[in-house]
Amino acid sequence: MRSPALHGELVRLRPIEARDADRLWLSLRDPDGGRLTGMGTNAASSRAEVSSWAASAADLPGRYDWAITSAAVRDGELVSDDLLGEIALDRVDLELRSANLRLRMMPDYRGRGYGREAIGEVLRFAFDGDTGPGLHRVSLAVISVNPRARALYDSLGFREEGRLRDAFRDGQGWADAVVMSILEDEFRAGAGTD
Repeated sequence: MRSPALHGELVRLRPIEARDADRLWLSLRDPDGGRLTGMGTNAASSRAEVSSWAASAADLPGRYDWAITSAAVRDGELVSDDLLGEIALDRVDLELRSANLRLRMMPDYRGRGYGREAIGEVLRFAFDGDTGPGLHRVSLAVISVNPRARALYDSLGFREEGRLRDAFRDGQGWADAVVMSILEDEFRAGAGTD
């Protein structure tokens, strides 16, 4: 599913491209990012796999993948088109009108509002039946050791649905996955439009 470009005040979302592979590789090797997303640092076993995925991500079925980039403009030109993070709607089911949301930011861009705005832009697209897939429900799983992400999702209107106990490794221990979702009517009522 081809991801359209989406624009906010802070961020511009564009389809992931082959040129994003280096920054995606760095992101996947970030130990804090791996811990906070539950993916660890072994999400991809090789640099070649990351390159291959980045080159084909824009055309993968059942999902939309975006590079989060800065929307900053100087003299009418983008200041940078570098990937600051990635956001995806995966497991898109058009019959059930549902999908899963994933977000991962590069270390220097966490906590600066880029992720919040990217989620809002993706939800606007997801729930739009004219230019987007017209979904009814978007869900996600946040790892219990990431209270900052949990607070962000709460503030955007996502509601907890339950927990998958000890679903992720956290060092030598375990962490729960908190399953959350937002419905189209909740989003339209303003819960996700801060």
